[in-house]
Amino acid sequence: MNGDLLAHGIAKLGLSVPEATQHRLLDYLALVEKWNRVFNLTAVRDPKDMLYRHLLDSLAIVPYVSARLALDVGSGAGFPGIPLAMVRPQTQVTLLDSSQKKTAFLQQTAIELGLTNITVVCKRVESWWPERRFDLVISRAFSGLSEFAEAAGRLCAVNGILAAMKGVYPHEELAQLPPKFKLERVISLTVPGLSEARHLVLLRPAH
Repeated sequence: MNGDLLAHGIAKLGLSVPEATQHRLLDYLALVEKWNRVFNLTAVRDPKDMLYRHLLDSLAIVPYVSARLALDVGSGAGFPGIPLAMVRPQTQVTLLDSSQKKTAFLQQTAIELGLTNITVVCKRVESWWPERRFDLVISRAFSGLSEFAEAAGRLCAVNGILAAMKGVYPHEELAQLPPKFKLERVISLTVPGLSEARHLVLLRPAH
């Protein structure tokens, strides 16, 4: 059943995802469900809810982001980084999280699903200083845009994009944006199976 729901959702998002990749996305969801019983990766327990709230929610951003090097900050159970890595195999995706349990899950998932374009790092974003910066720095877990920009902005390449996945349109957060960053655009997303508001905020470092 979830296979049909995923295929229908992908079609509604206007994406072209090979059937083999769709199977791997479902395998990933099954791993989240299995590990969630022990590691409490997500508060969402129902597999169908997981499909809508996590998987399709993550896939909804795909048409609006492209990168050679992408960083998922506060990756948690791997959303949106793992779905992004699966449907964009040419993108090298780094999953960053400070929880050892969650990064253990992410590492195991990458191995089990053969995701060679994924790197997992267990660090706090404030204390991580990688050798290179990223074309895309994305998060769906940070509380506020200012905090996200201040903590993760230095990891963004000069011409890169900071992308924050949000619910309702973040009027107040945008008004408090640090001057080091400028708003590129805010995209209203429609996620199949979800009635709640979803927005993707794209920021650029101000030069």
